[in-house]
Amino acid sequence: MGYVHDKGRGFTRRQFIKSASAAAIGSVAMPYVHRAYAEEKVLYVNTWGGGWEKAARKNLFDPFTAETGVEIRTVSPVSFAKLAAQVRTGVYEFDVTTLGVADLGRANNAELIEKAEGRVSANDLFEGGLVANGIASHAFGNAIVYRKDVYPNGGPQNWAEFWDLQKFPGDRSLQRYAARALGIALMADGVAPKDLFPYDLDRAFKSLDKLKEHIAIWWTQGPQSTQIIRDGEVDAIGMWPDYARTAMDEGTPAEIVWNQALVDTAFWVVAKGTPRSQAGWDFVRFAVQPERVARFAIESGSGPVNPEAFKFLTAEEAAKAVTSPLYKDKVVFFDVEKISPQIDEIQRRFDEWIGA
Repeated sequence: MGYVHDKGRGFTRRQFIKSASAAAIGSVAMPYVHRAYAEEKVLYVNTWGGGWEKAARKNLFDPFTAETGVEIRTVSPVSFAKLAAQVRTGVYEFDVTTLGVADLGRANNAELIEKAEGRVSANDLFEGGLVANGIASHAFGNAIVYRKDVYPNGGPQNWAEFWDLQKFPGDRSLQRYAARALGIALMADGVAPKDLFPYDLDRAFKSLDKLKEHIAIWWTQGPQSTQIIRDGEVDAIGMWPDYARTAMDEGTPAEIVWNQALVDTAFWVVAKGTPRSQAGWDFVRFAVQPERVARFAIESGSGPVNPEAFKFLTAEEAAKAVTSPLYKDKVVFFDVEKISPQIDEIQRRFDEWIGA
C-alpha cells in the first residue's frame, strides 16, 4: 500500500513550501517529449558518486537514455569550483549538476547557470518548484551519527551535545560546507530553529571555534563519510543518513539521530553556455517527475520535496526520507529567502576561518 501524504498530520501546502525553503516541486504538467538532438548524443552530469550516483543511474540516467538515446556520462564529486571554472573557460567537464540552497544562490548571482525562462515554466511545476533558475528535486539532511560502541548508553541527541566534549568525549567530523557547518554551530550554541535564519555569523564562528581542534576530519564526499564512521576514525559525525546506513549495513555499530538534522534542498541546474543545454533541460524535466524522483530520492538516502512523490513510496520507505511528515517537528529546513543575501559572506568568512 502506497504512503499517502497526510495533510492533517503533515504539512499543509503552504507549510511544506515554507519549511522546505520554497523548494517543493510538482509534476510537470506537459508530458516528456522525445527530441532529436543535433549535438552529440551524450550528456555529462556532475554527481556525488557512491550510492547517490547508483540510485541516479537506475532511476534517472538509464531510463532517460532508453527514452531519448542520449548517453549520460558522469563526473564526480559535485564541484562548485569546476562549475565556475568551466563557464569562465568554455571547457565543459559537465553540463548538468545539482546545487544546494547556498550554492544555487551563489551560482545564480554569478550567472553560472542557464536561465530557466523559455525552458521550464513555473506554471508547469508545483508551487515553489522553480527557484533562482534551479529546479527543485530532493532534500537531504546532515544528521548526527555516533558510534554505539563508544557511547553504549546513548550518544549526543542534539548539536549542543555533539559539542559537549565532557559528556561525550571523542573526535568529531563535519562536512566542509560553509552554510551547513554554520547552521549546525548556531544550533549547538542554543539558537532555536525558528530563529536560525538569517545567520548571526559572529556567534556561529565563536561556536565553531569551540569545536575546531576536535574536528579530526572535514569530509567532502559522501563515501568518505561512510569510511570515517565505519573505520572509527571519529566517534560522532554530522553526515547524510543514507551513507550512515551503508556503514551500518556493513556491521558498523552506529545510530542516526534525526533531531535537528539540517535539511538542504537539491536543485538541478544547467551550466551556462554548455553546447548540450537542450539535452540538459530535457533531462531536468525528466528527472523531476514525481514517480521518478520518489524512487531516486529514497534509494539515494534523501527525500522528495514534492508531497505527490510520497504516493509512490511505501510507509516503510517514507520513514527513511528526511522530508517525511514523520520528522517535520524534528528537522530544520534551510530558508532560502533569508540566507541568500548572506551567501557570499558566509563562504568568504568560512574559507578564511578554516584556513587559519
